[in-house]
Amino acid sequence: MPISYLPYEPQQQRLLPDALQDWLPEGHLAYFISDSVDSLDLSAFHARYAKGGPRNQPFHPAMMVKVLIYGYATGTFSSRKLAAKLHEDVALRVLAAENYPAHRTLSDFRALHLEELAALFVQVVRLARECGLVKLGT
Repeated sequence: MPISYLPYEPQQQRLLPDALQDWLPEGHLAYFISDSVDSLDLSAFHARYAKGGPRNQPFHPAMMVKVLIYGYATGTFSSRKLAAKLHEDVALRVLAAENYPAHRTLSDFRALHLEELAALFVQVVRLARECGLVKLGT
């Protein structure tokens, strides 16, 4: 009697692409980070780009912040490693909406927005306090 396996066809083409939101389980850290960053005030990041000037079209600051925060939360601090993981890590692909900034772009963004990223810490503490995750002095 032949063995009956579930279908396995690695070369199978899809007619329609999957939705990025279907790639991760509900309650995944990436969704928490995405929702948290979406609730933060990122106007300081946007203000820097509102001045215009000769440069390539920048990546959206919300996406860049989400990628950096997820990297920090998962122990990936190197821009080179983070850029490589954008191609390999499903959660990062979801957060970046399949954008792939180069390691230099990530590094430059971090350096250019160091003060703004530090100011986000205060917003995150306030958000955590509102959610009941921390108390004053803790």
